[in-house]
This record gives sequence, C-alpha cells and structure tokens, in this order.
Amino acid sequence: MNPQELLTSAQIQWCPGCGNFGILTAIKAVIEELHQPREKIVIVTGIGNHAKIADYLNVNSFYSIHGRAFPAATAIKLANPELQVICFAGDGDSYAEGLDHLIFAAKRNIDITAIIHDNRVYALATAQFTPTAPLGFRGSTTPFGTVEHPFNPLELMLVSGASFIARGYPARAGHFQRLIREAIRHRGFSFVDVLQVCATYNNLYGFYNKNVQEIEAGDPSSLKEASQIIRAWDYNSEGPIAIGKFYDVDRPRFEESFAGYRARPADREAKLQEAFEQLV
Repeated sequence: MNPQELLTSAQIQWCPGCGNFGILTAIKAVIEELHQPREKIVIVTGIGNHAKIADYLNVNSFYSIHGRAFPAATAIKLANPELQVICFAGDGDSYAEGLDHLIFAAKRNIDITAIIHDNRVYALATAQFTPTAPLGFRGSTTPFGTVEHPFNPLELMLVSGASFIARGYPARAGHFQRLIREAIRHRGFSFVDVLQVCATYNNLYGFYNKNVQEIEAGDPSSLKEASQIIRAWDYNSEGPIAIGKFYDVDRPRFEESFAGYRARPADREAKLQEAFEQLV
C-alpha cells in the first residue's frame, strides 16, 4: 500500500504530547504492512479524543455513539467476515458506558481487534475520572480526589473469553507496533490496553517511563501465567508495569457459527439472505 494513500488532509487536533500520536503512527505502519486493499479495512471508533484517529486514516470508518463501538464492529464483521475490523475506544468509552458490550465481544470471541486508548481520564470532558483512574485522582468532578479504586480491564478480559490480550505503551514504539501487528493478525477477539498518556489532564509519562517493563508470557496459552502477569499491577500501585503479549490462544470464533460463513464469497450473500428469510 502506498503510504501517501493512507493519509487524509484532515488537520490533527490532538494536544502536543498526546499519546494518540504514537497509536496513529503504529496503526499506520501496520496497515501499510497488511497488503490489503483499503476497502477491506474498517475502523470503528467510540466517542472521545481517540475517535479522531478515523479522520486521519484514509480507510473505511464508522463513528458509533458513546459506548457502542463494539456492537457496531460486531455487526460489520458479521455482515462481511472478509473485512479487517479494528475498533478504537477510550477507557471511559469502553470500561464505563460500553463495558457490557466489551465483555460480550470478548465472550463471543468475534474476530475484531480492540485497541483501547487508556489515558485513565475523560480528557474530552476535561478531566473527569474513569474506571482506571488511580485512587485519589483530582479532576473536574473529584476536586478532593476520587475514593474509588481502579479496576484491571485485562483481568476482566481474561475471564470474559478474549483470546488475545496485551498491554502496550506507545513510547516504546517498536515494541508497541509489534503488539498491534500481532493483535490484528490474530484470529479472534484481540484486546490491547494502551497506556496512552493525556499530557494535558493526566500526564503519566514520568511514571510509565520509570515503571514499564517488557514482560512476555513464556507460555501464551497458559491462563494461569497470563493471570499472574496481569494481576501483578493493579492500575494503582508503583511498578513494575508489564507491557507485552500475555495471552494468545486459538478458539472458535463467533462469526463462524452463522450460515454462509464458509460459503464462497460469490455465494455468501445468497446464503445469508436465505438464512434471514427463514428467520422471518
């Protein structure tokens, strides 16, 4: 793919130092490596600063309403299983409003890639706390500090059925790009929690630079080992903070269960229409 064809003329609106720049750079590089026609790639986003990534990449895209990125991505994948569906969402967008949809996407193991911009703050809403905000976080709605402990989204995804789980840090560019590449190539529900720093409202660069460590699971198919690595950091304490691929297994995928999935592309539409008519 010609790199210039992947760019749009939209002016980037993120703040200087925003962690989203590293995510954009990584996904652009990986898409260039996919060797797929642009019309075969679909980006689905939620609501938030993360969602602007769809404006900067010249591929098919869909803006969902707040918290509903995963139902939209699921529908797109079921309608055309040949598409490469990549879902971008924020931590507020996916771990608060859309948590139920995220869990069911993992449970179904549908073949989409979830890339979560986890800056641990509602940046678009000017510093409200999110489910992964650290204890004591002072923001616009918690001026004296939040009293809620953060939860561990990777632990939740592990028990919910995701078949690929990783955590990445865009400042470790080469490592992060590899994680994104592996997540997209994985067949099944791929989940990548990204330590995406909001330089304006929750600048954690110093904390992450000091504490992140590249730690991979020796046996990516081991639920026990994945759980141990994932639970070693609770999103609140000091490090070390593991970044890497923690879980990777092959499991039946949701879209395979539907009529017409195994049909040749030319026959698939007829098969799906036949199945729909039987339902109604």
